[in-house]
Amino acid sequence: MKATLFYDIEKEVILSSPLKGEICHASTILALDNGELLCAWFQGSTEGAPDVKIWGARRSGTRWEASMLLADHQGIPCWNPVLFMRRDGSVILFYKIGEEIASWQTLYKISTDRGHSWSPSKELVANDRGGRGAVRNKVLRLENGRILAPASLENGPWRSFADISDDEGRTWTKSEEVTIQLSEKQKVNEDFKSIPVSVQSFKGRGVIQPTFWESEGLVHMLMRSTEGQIYHSISENQGENWSTALPMGVPNNNSGIDVAKATDGRLYLVCNPVGESWGKRSPICLLCSEDDGSTWRQVLVLDEGEGEFSYPAIICKDRNLYITYTWKRQNVAFWKLELNI
Repeated sequence: MKATLFYDIEKEVILSSPLKGEICHASTILALDNGELLCAWFQGSTEGAPDVKIWGARRSGTRWEASMLLADHQGIPCWNPVLFMRRDGSVILFYKIGEEIASWQTLYKISTDRGHSWSPSKELVANDRGGRGAVRNKVLRLENGRILAPASLENGPWRSFADISDDEGRTWTKSEEVTIQLSEKQKVNEDFKSIPVSVQSFKGRGVIQPTFWESEGLVHMLMRSTEGQIYHSISENQGENWSTALPMGVPNNNSGIDVAKATDGRLYLVCNPVGESWGKRSPICLLCSEDDGSTWRQVLVLDEGEGEFSYPAIICKDRNLYITYTWKRQNVAFWKLELNI
């Protein structure tokens, strides 16, 4: 590994001032074809409240513009936006709505002008309850053009899957589900008072919120788990079937993770390396792998200390890594890392 991974590092926050009386969480980031960046998140009085909406912001040049309302369902909570660009340049905004995570519904909007305006919301999969399409992390386009949305279900034991589209997201097919053998030794921490998440989130056990990369014809899935570690599964047929999920040795606090593959083949993973289910969401760190995910090395502490730093999103565009994550539920942190490649 090179002594210096990054030529240049920039860090800032997206909102001009921290929120007061509201929270923001679960950001997503997209690099547009004109050099701009789009970010989206959910925001409201508290997670799962009827006033929670989807908000977003644009980075043009070197600054983030004022936030803009992207989706409002007037009394129905919104959750977990995900942005994706089609080959024709149009942008899809996926997000969830519903009072209960176990039965939430996936909607989407389309923008043909780089996020300046959006179509009306539509249901992604007819009669879906439980969550189809991207649940939190970015959609992956495979080398053969297929797109995979990292998905999971929380109606019962937690399990992950890929939602597959071969027509630019117009129709979707659900893959085989990925489950894990639960450890009897792992105790789920029920003292969630210090973590501002929905109580319903503590009812599950298993793996959710996967993130993908492709390598030499294989698709890899990393998953958040209740077992104190990140879990890993592999597909040999473009996301349709998956190997038995196994722990990969990287600690996980049962909170969001995300991975991106750089142009030189290195993998970059953002997570809270805390090996306790419902453990602290601090610090949040950047890890790197040079051997296709077999081993990982921490290369940067993004934030640490009191408060929550969580639910990262990471993408690679040309020589740059772009990272966003929840900053104390009061703001969205943003990093730009110029890679030494």
